[in-house]
Amino acid sequence: MKGAMVPLQESKRIVSIDILRGLAILGIFLVNMPSFHSPLLYIDGAKRWAGGWDGILYRFSDIVAQASFYPLFAFLFGFGAIILAVRSEEKGISFPLLYMKRLSFLLILGCIHAFFIWHGDILINYAVFGFALLFFYKMKGRNLILIGSVCYVLPFAILGSLFLIMGIFDSEGMAITTDSAMMKQSLEVYQSGTFTELMSQRALDWYMVNNPFNAIILFLSIFPFFLMGAGVAKQGFLQNPTQYKRQLKAISIVSLLLGMSIKMLPYVTVYHFGTIFVQDYLGGPLLTIFYITAITILAERAGASRLLHPLSYIGRMSMSNYLFQSMVCTGIFYSYGLGLYGSVSYTTGFVFLIALFCLQILLSLLWMGLYKYGPVEYIWRFFTYGKKPVMRR
Repeated sequence: MKGAMVPLQESKRIVSIDILRGLAILGIFLVNMPSFHSPLLYIDGAKRWAGGWDGILYRFSDIVAQASFYPLFAFLFGFGAIILAVRSEEKGISFPLLYMKRLSFLLILGCIHAFFIWHGDILINYAVFGFALLFFYKMKGRNLILIGSVCYVLPFAILGSLFLIMGIFDSEGMAITTDSAMMKQSLEVYQSGTFTELMSQRALDWYMVNNPFNAIILFLSIFPFFLMGAGVAKQGFLQNPTQYKRQLKAISIVSLLLGMSIKMLPYVTVYHFGTIFVQDYLGGPLLTIFYITAITILAERAGASRLLHPLSYIGRMSMSNYLFQSMVCTGIFYSYGLGLYGSVSYTTGFVFLIALFCLQILLSLLWMGLYKYGPVEYIWRFFTYGKKPVMRR
């Protein structure tokens, strides 16, 4: 059946990858939650939530989650692409055609998410940048890891150094500012605006993050992790963790120590744009590497694997869970819901996040007990292969 669009089987799932996907969904939720209920795009979160439990929880999320889980998702995206390419080859299916159909669906989904649900969408970027992976996926694993690492470290090490030097000579110029007018506008619109006003504000907020200048930074911060994930998949490090146990353990320890040191930089030195940039773009990915290696090692241990296993249910329907979080949170905080935008403390948002994520674990467990795919994953698969997948177990 050479060339026929036969759906690929998922019998050889790697449990650690599903757990990592689930962890990524939790981490992204931690980062996104304050943006769901507050105008974080236009304020300095550390100043807004400076004291008490708000301050403790904000700094906890900033250190353990900020800028560590988008790279993780990007790494898994590249990893998954190679697994799909291998399975496509085994079935005699054209991987580029299959992959382009998957990315096209992701782009459509991202546009619906960004402009009709929540401005902080990541799917559009992943879909657009994903097309560039087609030029690299046939390369050797080591080369993919090397190119990805250099393409990431070089620009951000140079920029980070420049911003730190600028901070020494002009600390006031590097201070994090609040855009009072935009903060006020977003508060008014999301609290009590009409559907048209919400649409307009969402588009404006999306452009604030995804304008042409930022798009270059976004590409440099996401695409290299596609390459690294693809390279690691080709090398088989995560598929055969016992074979690479010593190396994984060493990388895990070094990345944790270095990552945590850099992530705490703004809180133990000077708090300005330079230290925050280094914290996010150098510290963040180091913790990403720690999460990947640590989860891979722990998933091989029976006790730890049982403890982490609930995350795998979230991970198996990660797209459905990601969109579910946006729909529930905007439904609660926006004007068409309870209109609580701007009136919720960081602590309240954090507690709500934990409660909702626990509910998602339960719902995912029940769903995956009955069905093979999440609802969004089912539609995505149908779109990709052009035939209905077998849904029920």
